[in-house]
Amino acid sequence: MSLSPHSRLARALALAIPALLLGGAYVSQYGFGLYPCEMCWWQRWPHFAAVALGLLAFVAPPQRLWTGLAAIAILTSGAIGLFHAGVEYKWWDGITSCAAIVADDGGSALDSIMNTPLVRCDEPAWTLLGISLAGFNFLISTASGLAILLLLGKDRRA
Repeated sequence: MSLSPHSRLARALALAIPALLLGGAYVSQYGFGLYPCEMCWWQRWPHFAAVALGLLAFVAPPQRLWTGLAAIAILTSGAIGLFHAGVEYKWWDGITSCAAIVADDGGSALDSIMNTPLVRCDEPAWTLLGISLAGFNFLISTASGLAILLLLGKDRRA
């Protein structure tokens, strides 16, 4: 069975949005030195799942199911982004201590620990117009996840 134009667009967005957001996260990390805190990583995991589900939607039936699950994963990342932004803006306390991931570069463990930057979860690494990266993740992920679900819902009403 062929997908409607709405479902095809939803499927494309379900793959493209998390892939672009993850790409942006890695460019900011490796290109601009904005290392992720623990809550930043929490936001990435649902996007990894959404990319996998989005790819699955292109190769395996039921494609609408995989697309819908990808949208839910994107919304999950947006919810984590809202929580993280709230911690950054001091609206509420975080549930974790700030941490940085220690890279295993094959050298001395002590050198790796000492050279890993301390990344605070309650301080935004970068903002634009007062919105942190976590805030942008919330806005983009929530809007796109809802858009994908609305596009899928248009087929149900037709």
